[in-house]
Amino acid sequence: MLPNAADVGAAPTRGLQRFDPIALPVAPGIPKAPKIELPGLPAYAPQNMPSQDIIRSRATLTLKARLTEDGEPIPNGLVWRLFSAIPAIDGRATLIASSESSEANFEVPAGSYILHVGFGRAGVVKRIDFTGVKTQETITLNAGGLRLDAMVGDGQTIEPARLSFDVYSDAETESDRDLIASDVPPNKVLRLNAGTYHIVSSYGSVNASVRADIRVEPGKVTDATLQHRAALLTMKLVRELGGEAIADTAWSVTTASGDPVRESVGAFPSMVLASGDYVIVARNNDKVYQRAFAVEPGQNTDVEVLTSDLAETPDPLAGSGD
Repeated sequence: MLPNAADVGAAPTRGLQRFDPIALPVAPGIPKAPKIELPGLPAYAPQNMPSQDIIRSRATLTLKARLTEDGEPIPNGLVWRLFSAIPAIDGRATLIASSESSEANFEVPAGSYILHVGFGRAGVVKRIDFTGVKTQETITLNAGGLRLDAMVGDGQTIEPARLSFDVYSDAETESDRDLIASDVPPNKVLRLNAGTYHIVSSYGSVNASVRADIRVEPGKVTDATLQHRAALLTMKLVRELGGEAIADTAWSVTTASGDPVRESVGAFPSMVLASGDYVIVARNNDKVYQRAFAVEPGQNTDVEVLTSDLAETPDPLAGSGD
């Protein structure tokens, strides 16, 4: 006869509502195990309901930008970046979303954010407290444009490839200025925050430069033309005026007081020099030739050094040979 399931501690066949302790079988002659009180466990683990923030559709934060308070929305060229207002463990701001559209639409949860909107080199940073309700906000950049050019002499244009501009922030001293943009070509519109900027115009790469402080007005393109006092020189070592240039010639240019300005090698070296007095030195086949020359603003010319212009004194840039 088979033993009763209850007599050997087998679990009942009824559906379990709780995980109750199961009685162990007791064999004859073996003492009964001590009773252990265990907490009852539910037969299933209840599932957490999804967060309301997940199942609820997020509202949109819509952002537009304009140059001035009464200006029209900017149609293109904007870069939007939305950061968390709470910095990360390393102290850096966490980027939440970005856009390059004229109108930024961010679907983000309610909270505080740091917004940076850039327009060229103009930009603004603003704290946004988003309530989670569909919101539209327009940001005023208070920015404008700056277009630079330069001329030389009595209004002569300058070859664009030889002209560039550096734009600095306004400050009392040179060391306190920050470089905003470098090697800016002529007639390019720079987008800048409204304010005063220090401009350095370089004609060539030697010593012809001029400076000016220029104010950028909001909502406008400011045109500025700087005036250079310099000229483009092409140097030649010849045996007679109008003769053929002698190759393998090394050139040195110093000021009238002997300060080095530029060195070059070649039959036809060209350079732009600021107006003033210079000494041009040519070295060829261990011989040194020199000529004094005055640079006049806008007077581009060929400077010929004759082989008869032997230097009366040693080359000021030549070493002692030791």
